[in-house]
Amino acid sequence: MREERPVLSLFSGAGGLDLAVERADADPLDSSDHGRGLLSVAVATDYNEPALATLAKNFPHTQTAVGDIREMSTAQLLDQAGVSAGEPALVVGGPPCTPFSKSGFWLEQKRTSSDPNASLLDEYVRVVRESRPRAFVLENVQGLTYKTHRAQFERLLRGLGELGYNPQWKVLLAADYGVPQLRRRVFVVGRRDGEAFQFPEATHSGWSERDRKVDLSKLPHVTASEAFADLPSLAVASDDEIVDGKYGALAAEVPPGQNYLWHTDRYGGRDVFEWRSRYWTFLLRLDPNRPASTLQAQPGPWVGPFHWENVPTATGVDRARRLRVNEMLRLMSFPDDFAIDGTRADVQRQLGNAVPVELGKAVVRALVTQMGILKPRSTARAIALG
Repeated sequence: MREERPVLSLFSGAGGLDLAVERADADPLDSSDHGRGLLSVAVATDYNEPALATLAKNFPHTQTAVGDIREMSTAQLLDQAGVSAGEPALVVGGPPCTPFSKSGFWLEQKRTSSDPNASLLDEYVRVVRESRPRAFVLENVQGLTYKTHRAQFERLLRGLGELGYNPQWKVLLAADYGVPQLRRRVFVVGRRDGEAFQFPEATHSGWSERDRKVDLSKLPHVTASEAFADLPSLAVASDDEIVDGKYGALAAEVPPGQNYLWHTDRYGGRDVFEWRSRYWTFLLRLDPNRPASTLQAQPGPWVGPFHWENVPTATGVDRARRLRVNEMLRLMSFPDDFAIDGTRADVQRQLGNAVPVELGKAVVRALVTQMGILKPRSTARAIALG
């Protein structure tokens, strides 16, 4: 049996990129296909204990290290992984995206790009430098590429380039790779041999808020209703699913695909809000005929996306409802049997910070194919090299 190739996972979170790594040779859009162990996450790190508890449940073979990466030596990670410098196939990870996210731009430290957590990018470079993997994959929010964070992003690329990895980067839309979510993420990929990585071609196409051009030669974007099609229907919503309180009635009146703007003087709802006075996600409802908007990790009580259907409360009034765990798993293209402990909000926090599995798979599969670890395929499955 061929030996698995070890991978070091940094800032692992709930394990979306880890799943992508271990299922890189699995059929696209088939959550029941686990792949054949071409790559194996040998050690995973995170400062968040609930996230590592999730990893331990779903990756029982993976060693975990809880703590601040700034206080972890690369030697410690290599030792836990059971490898020496130069032996890891990959280093993967997504440094916490909060400093670069649009959410919270009202904070001065984010507007000026002075958040100290941004230094975690340097820690990623440090681990790559000291562990010398064959290649690396770094994922983050699109905001990292904005002018506001140009200094940090250029320092990251320069640091990786000085190591000889010839880093390539691109912003990818998850829906273009079969994920039922309009989620944009930047990927930075580099190879130790200096060969330039070629990003995978999109497999799906559809209109988004930034691009109305549709490529009819590709599959259409997967819609939210298609993603939820075979999920069980529950007649009664739990209390933590119901959107109630100050804006509960207004949320229930918002049509599918609309948000708080429905309740301005330009649309058909109540004239309650000023035009463009709130974030787009405020009172946002899913459109069943389109991919979902980005799943928020830490939404406020009236921040969507909420389901397009209303549910009756115990008092008989209709209210919008929050997404259920099985629906969030589908929107992130995680397998249905992925286990996450905690409340519905705990699950959303972990999934909202994760890499959509199918998006990660597309990138990792392209990388290992170009590195010669996986044979190119035009059919549904490729044959791994021995």
